[in-house]
Amino acid sequence: MTGSAGLIGSEAVRHFAGLGMHVAGVDNDLRRYFFGPDGSTAWNRHLLITSLASAYTHFNVDIRDRAALAKIFKRYGRDISLVVHAAAQPSHDWAVREPFTDFDVNAVGTLNVLENTRLHAPSAAFIFCSTNKVYGDTPNRLPLTEHETRYELEPEHPSYNGIDEQMTVDATMHSLFGVAKLAADVMVQEYGRYFGMMTACFRGGTLTGPGHSAAELHGFLAYLMRCVMEGRIYNLYGYKGKMVRDAIHSHDVLRAFEAFYRNPRQGEVYNLGGGRFANVSHIEAFALAEKITGKPAKVNYQEQNRLGDHQWYISDMKKFRKHYPEWAPSYDIPAIMTEIYEANVDKWLE
Repeated sequence: MTGSAGLIGSEAVRHFAGLGMHVAGVDNDLRRYFFGPDGSTAWNRHLLITSLASAYTHFNVDIRDRAALAKIFKRYGRDISLVVHAAAQPSHDWAVREPFTDFDVNAVGTLNVLENTRLHAPSAAFIFCSTNKVYGDTPNRLPLTEHETRYELEPEHPSYNGIDEQMTVDATMHSLFGVAKLAADVMVQEYGRYFGMMTACFRGGTLTGPGHSAAELHGFLAYLMRCVMEGRIYNLYGYKGKMVRDAIHSHDVLRAFEAFYRNPRQGEVYNLGGGRFANVSHIEAFALAEKITGKPAKVNYQEQNRLGDHQWYISDMKKFRKHYPEWAPSYDIPAIMTEIYEANVDKWLE
């Protein structure tokens, strides 16, 4: 697992260790460099090491370090049956600060993990945590209508149930982060098609859960809940707070990953999110956070939206559910936000 102390990486470690597998984790807490103390995953790394004992081996390695990665892959070799690549620089705002760092981590780092998998464990299933930002701001061309608390599509529109994998990735503003992730996404597909490897790109919407090291630049629902709990001011950018996101709990993400692992395919691409089952606008999320916490949200609204930001994004997962019909999401938005609150009440409640 790369990014093994992050939200999805740590959930993957626990999930597959729970299936009786030995898990090797690669994570050097670069998230702290990106987002400061709020974003650090050191606490999660400590929990993994102490709670899983011999079922987990941690490597404090940067995925940009090819030689160090090669040593890890050589150590385990063809015993590796699954690679989950969840390490990333995950913020399109941060990417503008250091474009070289962003591309080296997100694109080149992915190539490093892919090539080591091909050389040392070519039969392993390879799961890549991609992003819906590969579609750029094309979703904003949808004919949205404004409602009291959200923007929405009319029910008769073909994309009402969500955006599918056929949406174009061309002629759109991706952000530098989106470009780097798209380069990685296409590379993962190519290793599947060109080398016959079992690869899948999961293009995630809002992936969330109580294990998120929530920071302002990354971690929408968890950070929003943290702000309300701690009495922090939440900076809200544009679209009147009515932009819509679908959200999927990390537990449901890992159930999807396990389904792919047990029946892998070559060069697949899947959108990954809560779909119509679990989606929310910022206005709606604030109201729900206030209801759960009993505290008022403090919001600093700024008229200008972030460049390339999605005004409305709901994932259509019909392709994945066709391939893996046994999977279905289990956490809706109230359940997700309540669990984030309950898991962090001792840390965040002011």
